[in-house]
Amino acid sequence: METEEGGVCYQLGNVLKNNYQMCDVTNEKIRDLLGEQIPQVTFTCDASEARCDFQFWVDKRESFYCTLDQCDSAYDFSDSSQNKTSYNCKTVECSCIPDRMLCGENGSVDITDFLDEEIKGPGAFKCTQTKGGANKCSFEEPAMNDLINQMFGDSSITLTCRSGECVHFSELPDYKPPVPKINTPLIAGVIAGCALFLVAVIVLTWYLSRRSFKYGPIHLDDSDDEGLKLMADHKPASLQFEEVSYNLNGKQILNSIRGVAYPGELTAIMGASGAGKTTFLDILARKNKRGSVSGDFYVNGEKVTDADFKAVVGFVDQEDTMLPTLTVHETILNSALLRLPRDMTRAAKEQRVTEVEKQLGIYHIKDSLIGSEEGRGRGISGGEKRRVGIACELVTSPSILFLDEPTSGLDAYNAFNVVECLVTLAKDFKRTVIFTIHQPRSNIVALFDRLILLAQGRSVYSGPFAQCQDYFDHIGYPCPPGFNIADYLVDLTMHAGTATTFDDGTISADAASVGPSSVRGVKSIASVSNVSIGEDSGAEASSSRPKGKRRDSVKARLERELFTRRQTNAETAASSDGEGETGAYKLHKQPPSHVPPQIIEDPHDLPPAASGGSNLDILVNSFAESDICGTTHDEIQQAVASAQTANGRNSNGYSVNGSNIYTSVVGKGYARIGYGRQFVILSQRTWKNLYRNPLLMLTHYAIAILLGVLSGYLFYGLTSDIPGFQNRLGLFFFVLALFGFSTLTSLNVFSSERLLFTRERANGYYSPVTYFASKVLFDIVPLRIIPPILMGIIIYPMTGLKADAAHFFFFLLVLVLFNLAAAAICLFIGIVCKDNSVANLIGSLVMLFSLLFAGLLLNAQKIPDGAKWLQWLSIFHYAFESLIVNEVSKLTLVDKKYGLDITVPGAAILSSFGFDNGAMWKDVICLGAYGAGFVVLAYAAMHILLVERR
Repeated sequence: METEEGGVCYQLGNVLKNNYQMCDVTNEKIRDLLGEQIPQVTFTCDASEARCDFQFWVDKRESFYCTLDQCDSAYDFSDSSQNKTSYNCKTVECSCIPDRMLCGENGSVDITDFLDEEIKGPGAFKCTQTKGGANKCSFEEPAMNDLINQMFGDSSITLTCRSGECVHFSELPDYKPPVPKINTPLIAGVIAGCALFLVAVIVLTWYLSRRSFKYGPIHLDDSDDEGLKLMADHKPASLQFEEVSYNLNGKQILNSIRGVAYPGELTAIMGASGAGKTTFLDILARKNKRGSVSGDFYVNGEKVTDADFKAVVGFVDQEDTMLPTLTVHETILNSALLRLPRDMTRAAKEQRVTEVEKQLGIYHIKDSLIGSEEGRGRGISGGEKRRVGIACELVTSPSILFLDEPTSGLDAYNAFNVVECLVTLAKDFKRTVIFTIHQPRSNIVALFDRLILLAQGRSVYSGPFAQCQDYFDHIGYPCPPGFNIADYLVDLTMHAGTATTFDDGTISADAASVGPSSVRGVKSIASVSNVSIGEDSGAEASSSRPKGKRRDSVKARLERELFTRRQTNAETAASSDGEGETGAYKLHKQPPSHVPPQIIEDPHDLPPAASGGSNLDILVNSFAESDICGTTHDEIQQAVASAQTANGRNSNGYSVNGSNIYTSVVGKGYARIGYGRQFVILSQRTWKNLYRNPLLMLTHYAIAILLGVLSGYLFYGLTSDIPGFQNRLGLFFFVLALFGFSTLTSLNVFSSERLLFTRERANGYYSPVTYFASKVLFDIVPLRIIPPILMGIIIYPMTGLKADAAHFFFFLLVLVLFNLAAAAICLFIGIVCKDNSVANLIGSLVMLFSLLFAGLLLNAQKIPDGAKWLQWLSIFHYAFESLIVNEVSKLTLVDKKYGLDITVPGAAILSSFGFDNGAMWKDVICLGAYGAGFVVLAYAAMHILLVERR
């Protein structure tokens, strides 16, 4: 029996099962007779057969042996100074081994006949062991004693022996099974302590979540010099782009877009829904796209790398992604602390945050929580959230700022304030601002410097906004009086891309899709032609045409009046000269305020629709052949040439002396904070998010305490018998299943912030490793370490498990490591699976599969050979085996049957269940390796998979 299985070496001499003794012969005459050949004796006894064996050895070769039957043993341990043992056997039979010493070997005596004929018994083997002394023994048999006495003068064969017997410790003569002692005061104290801990956590989280979020005044020794330096240090950056196209899965989304955006100007991107505004903005901002992007992009006339470009731009998404548990000020401040220069003081960064809050009109709500619809409170409004998102980018004062629908969700007043703030940023600090916008109010439109108008991914206009209205007037699409030019242009692009046919006063189904803005616009004008809209001719009045067709006819008139191309004076003159020019109209040099007179036609006598049923080609081709488009192309080429001249490079982008030295046109930027500081800031943010939304954490603690008390009550005072063994198996299995399935909450550690992380990562807030470390730390410590400790310290004393420190702390260690390993697996699954339902299904199946191979439901020895490797994948197996071995391997189980006490060593019954009694620490190492391995895999998955792709 191995030591790990509870085996001990019993050396007191009396036989328990099978006793073995090795002795040296001490008779002087016998030793003299044999000379250098050492005489020895081995003596073994089998208690179950009442039989002993005596062997005499000379120089490690057996000479003769004796078999002693009908033996009984006796021992006397009453004297503390010595122990006496004796074996008395009724019959003795001895035999010689031929040609051995004393049995016929040349030069020695032969006692073969003596042993066969004279030795009959009885025989005795007696020993006396003194405390700290030798174990002196003797072998006695009447005929043997006479021979020894006659030949050597001694009364018997005298010996010095060493005895030993390998038995389970529970089989020792003085062993008394331990009686579990339940320490009631200790149990009460532990439960009370856990309850107080829970109350303290509740009070602490309540205090932290309810305390005032207000920040005190900011005192700067150098005023706002650092903030001004930040605003002024950046090099102004103009953006040029041409032939920008985008193809996704074989579908052309954008096609040959050209334009420029200058510092100090606002560039607006407009178009109907589905025109490609957001896609185009993403491409300009160099976001990762799923499709194929082509075109030339320049900053100050020179191509720059994505890394250099992204270091000096800001991007505000249309959808707000912020932590609902942070305040407005904390949200913006985190952006500032993570992204502003390392050498900029915290006070200066906070001052910069305050300035932006005031500029965007959100200073009065800076101490309000962001909130969410699902949370305890709604928090700030949607428009205020929009401005907070803009503030997170404005706080860094980027050289180029991209915004996707910055006025979305805002009322007209606040929308104007936001755009006015962008104007201030652009004009005062020479920033380049590019944004998409949908249906801006006229006072906002007046703030535009440049406009890019898209229709179905094609460029309808790209140039100075001041020339926009004149351009569309000259090509035959004048904006009617009283119309917002932005509304008219959006509706124009939408209707230009729709095939419209008229037949007998009716409108086709395609043309029935009319934007509401155009209809509302027409209703606000009393007359758009010499014919009143509300008047009907007598023929129409007497017509039996259904009312529905009458309405469609009026609607068709309005659409044709607003969105059908008209002939200008220039075109009329060209037509009268017989040139028949129907191509795009070139914008000639005319006074900017000049509006060519329109040919007012009767609604029934308007020009026909464009060839092919669509006016979009006319709009696109008109712009492509216009002077504005040509001027834009010339500006791009001039900027590229100027940059090449300034950097000493030829038309291929190489320096004139042959070296290819890249010089950044946007400056080197500035050093941001390091990993350590990023980790601290993100940890503070995660901790605030945890204690301001403590329901999950408190639920884990409450469940651990309540189920710990319940389990302790159900398994109270485990006994050392077979039912007690069964209860131990059930207790450990239940605890592991509880913690295994409770770790499924780790699936949501990243799912709730997946979009937030991908956007913050894309905008360069921090390194992924610091974000991952902070999230894992504040999931591990409060949710994966504390609950098993709380439950363990309650269960252990109540159930009466082994009451010593080593076994107790090993029990807690296994619970914690198992919880960490299970949480790491769920964390990995939660990152890999984007859909929460799929993640929950896979996580549950993984836990059930692992549970199957724990060792309780399926005996490890009965698993088919081809499937035994599956047990190596089960964290339940490692934890369950280590817990049960820690508790039962040194335990002796006593089962009372038919009036008898049947003792079964715990190690033996564990072996029959397929558990390895020596695998405790190996299992612990495997649990730790699983936890660490899946944490590494989870980070790798996050680093590779959670990348923004639009």
